[in-house]
Amino acid sequence: MNHQVAQGKGFGKTILFGDHFVVYGLPAIASAIGDQTVAKIEQFEKMEIIDNKPATDGYKEKKAEEIRREFDALFRYFKINPNEKPLKITLEGNLFCTSGVGASAALATSVSRALNEMLNVGMDDDAINKAAYIAEEAGSGKPSGIDNTCSTFGKLIWFKKNIEGEENVIEHIDAKEPVGIVLADTGITQITKDVVNDVASKHEQDRPGFDDLFNEYASLVSEARAALEQGYWEKVGQLMDKNQELLAKIGVSCDEIENIIRIAKANGAFGAKLTGTGRGGYVIALAPGKELQDRVATAIEQAGFKVLKTTIG
Repeated sequence: MNHQVAQGKGFGKTILFGDHFVVYGLPAIASAIGDQTVAKIEQFEKMEIIDNKPATDGYKEKKAEEIRREFDALFRYFKINPNEKPLKITLEGNLFCTSGVGASAALATSVSRALNEMLNVGMDDDAINKAAYIAEEAGSGKPSGIDNTCSTFGKLIWFKKNIEGEENVIEHIDAKEPVGIVLADTGITQITKDVVNDVASKHEQDRPGFDDLFNEYASLVSEARAALEQGYWEKVGQLMDKNQELLAKIGVSCDEIENIIRIAKANGAFGAKLTGTGRGGYVIALAPGKELQDRVATAIEQAGFKVLKTTIG
């Protein structure tokens, strides 16, 4: 190990379609967003992690144990003993951390890249993606693999988890152009594992009902891919609304999410839905063009929610 400061970055993400459905082997569509977490690592006399990431109130406290497990997994993966070779790890960047924006994956990816640089391992993006997934798995139990893939590759992706344990299907989607979105923060942080487990127990209790929802979702997501590739944003928005209805049916929406969606739609958003874990976290509103994006963002802010204006695709 040498003494220079090694640096790595990981993008945030938003899920356009899929969210909880991806856990059951159905396809999802997700995109990296422009905002990112940056990790800086150097040798130090004692082990120290300095977390300067911007975050919603209570996020760092609620996620502390999950993040500790991520670091432990990465140290094992890179064969580092922090007691023998202590490191100073500084986390920063402009990704505002809350549920649903892929913050823990952005952390895992940024730290993996920085450790790869520091140790001069020579990992490519596929290998970084694998390391980040292993960290995510240690942190949150049973991740889909979407977050780390978006975080690593920084693109719009079609993702299908192979629930038999084989390789996941990851295809890059070529959108016609980047398009404006507004991400609105409910201010509520959820533990992904808890919500996923709750949906799983509902699934066990009502398999026929869930099968109907899964079939409806499967045709919806195929339509959405075609609409994204052709740049039919109004169609994409309509399908986002339908996806939200299905997510509400499996019990992962909440009053704050529904309130933000109402405001976004009333101000011209093409579509809006929860993104990620649900029951809090972020809402994504599709708002092509600067004027519409500003109008939607301002209306949501005036209702007391923090917003992030960024692009996908």
